[in-house]
Amino acid sequence: MANLRTSAIICSVRQHGEHGAVVRSLTPDNGLMAGYVRGARSRTMRPVLIPSNIVQADYRARTEDQLASMTAELQKSRGPYLGEPLASSALDWVTALTAAILPEEHSYPQLHSALSALLDAICGAPSAKGWAVALVRYELLLLSELGFGLSLDKCAVTGGTEDLVYISPKSASAVSKGAGQLYKDKLLPLPTSLKDPGRPEWDDIFDGLKVTGFFLKRHFFQDRRNDVMAARSVLVDRLKRVVA
Repeated sequence: MANLRTSAIICSVRQHGEHGAVVRSLTPDNGLMAGYVRGARSRTMRPVLIPSNIVQADYRARTEDQLASMTAELQKSRGPYLGEPLASSALDWVTALTAAILPEEHSYPQLHSALSALLDAICGAPSAKGWAVALVRYELLLLSELGFGLSLDKCAVTGGTEDLVYISPKSASAVSKGAGQLYKDKLLPLPTSLKDPGRPEWDDIFDGLKVTGFFLKRHFFQDRRNDVMAARSVLVDRLKRVVA
């Protein structure tokens, strides 16, 4: 990638030097891209470089190994939602997660579409229940795209497809009620919303968040970047307060 002009979802902004920043953004065709933005901390650029904003980005690099310079023009701002604690924490989490675990410059068009739709839902749905299930499904999609997908169509023990109510934390596979009865305390719940989209209740949604959180932490955050998972804890706590 020497020169590229593309739409991009801002995912993270990390200060670099006195005035600049390294910005990671998810693009439709080129995946996660990193670029250095001069003057990123200026009054003009701060409202543009907000994680979850959509920008028109221009990347320029002299060599393939060089960090590209990046300029950005605002296409869609989600700045107004930063004053809403629940929406703000959701936007923070999904963008930070995406920036933290995706390898750079690998194409993930399905993830880009899913993230774009999720961000729209967070900002546009009349209630949190309208986007909470989409959040669980986005986390599942991330796991799948990176090679850690869950197998939920049949029991890992019997091979049967009926009465699947658990997930094995070891194999990330479904387990039937009968097969898991003796060691159910060591299993994760299998939320019905992961098998049947429907209109799940909050208990089912929180079960889904428990499952995806367990596997995200195991595969990506076991020994590093716990600050990213802390953002998820803030979000889940705020969701629970809303329900209560």
